Amino acid sequence: MLGVIGGSGFYSFFGPDARTVNLDTPYGAPSAAITVGTVGEHEVAFLPRHGVDHEFSPHTVPYRANMWALRALGVRRIFGPCAVGSLDPAFGPGAMVVPDQLVDRTSGRADTYFDSGGIHVGFADPYCPTLREAVTALPDVVDGGAMVVIQGPRFSTRAESQWFAGQGFRLVNMTGYPESVLARELEMCYAAIALVTDLDAGIETGEGVTAVDVFAEFQRNLVPFKQLVHEAIANVDSERTCTHCLPHAGVTLPFELP
Repeated sequence: MLGVIGGSGFYSFFGPDARTVNLDTPYGAPSAAITVGTVGEHEVAFLPRHGVDHEFSPHTVPYRANMWALRALGVRRIFGPCAVGSLDPAFGPGAMVVPDQLVDRTSGRADTYFDSGGIHVGFADPYCPTLREAVTALPDVVDGGAMVVIQGPRFSTRAESQWFAGQGFRLVNMTGYPESVLARELEMCYAAIALVTDLDAGIETGEGVTAVDVFAEFQRNLVPFKQLVHEAIANVDSERTCTHCLPHAGVTLPFELP
């Protein structure tokens, strides 16, 4: 089974014929009920990251519950569509980008399942190369770029966004971590698909980023963005062959993965 975790404004993926699954986890309930439908030959589980009514801010999303629930349902490969700000004027609103790196600037988020046992997970390349290729093979998709993940829920100051841009980061987002590393700990392939909604504060003059503008831009591009996710899913092989996202080979874990 494949998984899709929808970001801001991306609260549904299937029609009324999809089945609904309610799961609890050792980390509480996920953001919402999971809906399961089909896309081509794939069975797909969809979970809205922020809840169906956007009741979870980036720093309060129950990331551990979300990823655990998807794994328990049988998901092993996940696309994570998300809204991002651009730190590069070459990527304007509406651009669709598949990041290849991330930088964590969050704080205080529960970002591991391994609070005991001395388990260390390789994360040098945080995204699944196989899933990334399924998206970057599509027309008009930008391949690459480091995404810096900030704590939120506030947007960056001009000085912060100029600092990030000066470091060579190309995208800024609030939810890309710890979702990606939790997927790796659960041995699930994961790739982010980013929709640019704005140029970040300090990258251009003006009033800076506002939530109203971000949501409006996301809604303007939601239909083609969902279509891109559908096409990416169609590009995924029926059998999982990736070994990059299996970090626990030869390691005894303190508990069984769901």
